[in-house]
Amino acid sequence: MASPPPEARLTDYERIREENIRRNQTILASIRRKAAELSATIPPSSPKRRKYERRAKPASPAGPVVLRRSLRTRGVPPGESSASAGANISLAEPPSPPELRTTRFSSSLASSLRDAAAAAEPPPGPEGAICAADGFDPGRELVLRRTNARRVVPDRILSVRILPLADRTMVVTGDKLGHIGFWDVDGLVEDDEDGDGADGVFLYFPHRGSVGGIVAHPTAPQKIYSSSYHGEICLMDVEKESFNTIHLCDYPIFSLCQAPDSHSSLYFAEGNDLKLFDERTGKVSTTWNLHDHRINSIDFRPENPYMFATSSTDRTVCIWDMRSVQKKGPKSLKVLDYNRAIQSAYFSPSGNMLATTSLDDTVRIFNLDNFDDSCVLDHNNKTGRWLSTFKAIWSWNDNNLFVGNMKRGIDVISVDRSQKSLSASYTTFLESEYMTAIPCRFSLHPYKVGHLAGASSTGKVFVWTRA
Repeated sequence: MASPPPEARLTDYERIREENIRRNQTILASIRRKAAELSATIPPSSPKRRKYERRAKPASPAGPVVLRRSLRTRGVPPGESSASAGANISLAEPPSPPELRTTRFSSSLASSLRDAAAAAEPPPGPEGAICAADGFDPGRELVLRRTNARRVVPDRILSVRILPLADRTMVVTGDKLGHIGFWDVDGLVEDDEDGDGADGVFLYFPHRGSVGGIVAHPTAPQKIYSSSYHGEICLMDVEKESFNTIHLCDYPIFSLCQAPDSHSSLYFAEGNDLKLFDERTGKVSTTWNLHDHRINSIDFRPENPYMFATSSTDRTVCIWDMRSVQKKGPKSLKVLDYNRAIQSAYFSPSGNMLATTSLDDTVRIFNLDNFDDSCVLDHNNKTGRWLSTFKAIWSWNDNNLFVGNMKRGIDVISVDRSQKSLSASYTTFLESEYMTAIPCRFSLHPYKVGHLAGASSTGKVFVWTRA
């Protein structure tokens, strides 16, 4: 008996599948045939030969090559990135003296800075500084006038300082790009012909990285020091209106501070190391490895040139005594632990309290006589990557703190230490139609109670004064 044809043994599904395969093969054959006919009508073109060009041999670097260091050799855990942890970040090449871009000071400002050089001692504070500010009420007395809001530098401000000049208000700011701007708040420039310094603003470009610190000592206000994330420390020559690079580091400098009893002693944080630089010798005399990650602030206790506090991204605040800090295995007087990085730790004007600002969304105040006597205030410190971090600073007395907020205003915290336990609360919210950006960093005028400068990420500065 003859076997049935193969098609008869197929199921309906298999038969439809075979028909689809044959139809697709027919369509593909037709497409290939048309493609062959089309390619035959196009004349072949001979490929062009590329002309060989001899490349110049790259020149060898003139300066020494800076070797990168691994996380292990820097003591940084592998789970933390060196950028976020603030560990020593290697530069691609060693810094070199920056090109100077100078403007011209007004005659009145230049004379004020020159006259300050002749003063051996700082002018006395207004009737004892702290005592004179006891009755000061920021919420009732501080106002922001339209003329006291000015853009000083092109980009985001990371550092701001009011110079210790008794006769005028002079604000110095440093931005993310390396600019340093001077703003003479007291008046317009009279002898300005080419437009530089209009409305008392003078712009310079001394750094190649973000300006993380600006300091000027009360005993030598004409000596203006600045530091950058590019590892530079510069000293401004007021006479020539130029910046001289006095020290270069291999890693970023995150904070800068001066010793209270010496204007030539500079303390700076190079990553997680604290270093002492003597401007008279031009050398770093001492280095201490104080934290596991970057140091965000350095502050000396008033009336005590030996005690200072440091805050760090390693989630600790440490208080040190300069006389007992050792180079190897330094031990602090007190360690305050947090859950997140701490951006600042500053002593109160009397030196009896310490205020900290942390990324755990808190502002904390400690009684230095008893650290268990403290208070914690909730504060939104999530500024993100486009804003400078908030740093709460003390007022001219121990009664108030100033800290920026995300509502384009300033929170005023009232502190009471007179009772048995320390207490603090929000009492005032400073806002103005002229403050068009979020104030992140602040500086007080050391001799004029009621002159508060707030700096923003738009390059603007807002100077609040007494009504």
